[in-house]
Amino acid sequence: MSNVDAAEGTAAQLSGRAGRGPVARRSPHRAIRGWRAFIWVIPGLLLIAVFVYYPLLKNIYLSFFQWSVFQPTPKFVGGVNYAQAAADPIFWRSLFNNVAYAVVSLVFQVVGALALAALVETYVRRYGGILRAIYFIPSAISLTVAGLLFYFIYQPQTGLLNEFLRILGLGQFAQAWVGQESTAIWGIIVMSQWQSFGYTTLLYSVAIQRIPRELYDAADIDGVGPLGRIWHITTPLVREMSTLLIIVTVTGAFQVFNEVMVMTAGGPNNSSQVLGTWLYHAGFINNEFGYAAAIATVVFLITTLLAVGQLWVSRRRRVEW
Repeated sequence: MSNVDAAEGTAAQLSGRAGRGPVARRSPHRAIRGWRAFIWVIPGLLLIAVFVYYPLLKNIYLSFFQWSVFQPTPKFVGGVNYAQAAADPIFWRSLFNNVAYAVVSLVFQVVGALALAALVETYVRRYGGILRAIYFIPSAISLTVAGLLFYFIYQPQTGLLNEFLRILGLGQFAQAWVGQESTAIWGIIVMSQWQSFGYTTLLYSVAIQRIPRELYDAADIDGVGPLGRIWHITTPLVREMSTLLIIVTVTGAFQVFNEVMVMTAGGPNNSSQVLGTWLYHAGFINNEFGYAAAIATVVFLITTLLAVGQLWVSRRRRVEW
């Protein structure tokens, strides 16, 4: 074999090794540092396992049993609790109220908040700080206090809402807003939107402030109108924030409890029950802890599936900029 052939063979071997890359030897000190970092994570993992995942799995397990405080030994009943939920009209009424709560929350706390934040950050940036402080104030009020506040506003005789209607000459529309079945849940939903709207608007304002102003300047040069700028620039570039708020809003709508308990406790005639309050009623009033665990499992499945679905959709439509 000639020297040329030997040189070519040697070059081929070197190129093959280069393609495979050098064999990296992990330093023992680097491995030790990795284990030290893992040790710092262990306390957090233990807390999550003990206070989140164990109760979750325990709840799913107990949903297949019939038990109460007067029955110390749970009795396995299989899917009876889930069948009871499927045949319970109040369960379906509660689920409908949660779905209505979620839909209205998406309209106001996502779509409406995005529109207001875009308006403030685009046209009244000079007074943006003052406006953000004004509409964030309700979010600083606890749900219990906000519920009591609106409970007095809805009072049929002395409430501010009915008095305002009478001043406007619309006294025929005055009614017991949370005292009748047709309006009770909607009165609670209105209170919740008032309390949460400012917080989501503030988050959208922060996301919009991160968008480079050059994009809006270029849109102005191209003659794009206000709605076009919001639709083609603002909305796509705050998609990650929208995904987060949709997940938080929907899961929050299926975990509603405080405002309903403060304002109506699920009444009148169970018309304003939601899954959280009906779960409480089943467990601590009717003493049916197995049925309550089944309702809690349903809530967990609904919120998990919705969150995973939204994350999957948002990843497929992610915008890079």
